[in-house]
Amino acid sequence: MKFEDIKSKTKDAVDYLVQSLESGQSEVLTQYLGAMARFHTYSFGNVMLIARQKPDATNVAGIRTWNSLGRFVKRGEKGILILAPMVSKNRRKDENAEAEDAKQPESKLFGFRAVYVFDVTQTEGKDLPALTEVQGDVGGYRERLFKFVEAQGVELNYSERIAPAKGLSHGGKITLLLGMEPAEEFSTLAHEIAHEMLHRGDRRTLTTKQVRETEAEAVAFVVCQAVGLQTGTASQDYIQIWHGDANLLRESLEAVQQTAAVILGGISPEPAAVTAAAA
Repeated sequence: MKFEDIKSKTKDAVDYLVQSLESGQSEVLTQYLGAMARFHTYSFGNVMLIARQKPDATNVAGIRTWNSLGRFVKRGEKGILILAPMVSKNRRKDENAEAEDAKQPESKLFGFRAVYVFDVTQTEGKDLPALTEVQGDVGGYRERLFKFVEAQGVELNYSERIAPAKGLSHGGKITLLLGMEPAEEFSTLAHEIAHEMLHRGDRRTLTTKQVRETEAEAVAFVVCQAVGLQTGTASQDYIQIWHGDANLLRESLEAVQQTAAVILGGISPEPAAVTAAAA
């Protein structure tokens, strides 16, 4: 498959989301954000491709990976196309490098290729090791999110005076409402740190308050979904905000995906059990 064809498929995935929202099918946005939560180690393009081709996918891998786990793709199942990086390894030619280092090959990305992965529901065989899921309990994620916020150089405080607001973000400081339940506190803090990460610089002056709130809420939705918290439906205001502009919608969703991925990378206890090539 030519690169132009692959690029076209990624664009089609975003266009499909725009068309779905315009026709009132707001659940498609929830599916796309859910895919961001489940595949937060994947690139934005691959998340869009997976969500478009199999929105209910939960755990994808290539045939070889599934076979190594004692599982095999069911007859007649159609693969999910994603992009995988193509990397070459060259010997280092730095005359000043240490002799030992000079022997180490240097990896260089020179492109991408189309590969096919399959969801676990498309396979059969040995049972996979059970993964720990959080059902309404933030567990250790809450403490790790506190540490992540601190690592970003953001000051965290509590106050009863901000009610009825649950959280406020203002120039490197976050204030949370005192006395919230752990799950609600986690969701609110995810929302506020998203503001700090997304809207501190130029993006703050280039976006409206409605856009900023929608993006922060979307980040919180993705993060909460990824750790097993049920937070209701995702915000459904994107199409009204971007007036059907697919390019602006893509830019916004890409910012949401990248921000959520950084947060999840900072609070996850360990990588996902099964991963496939992620471009």
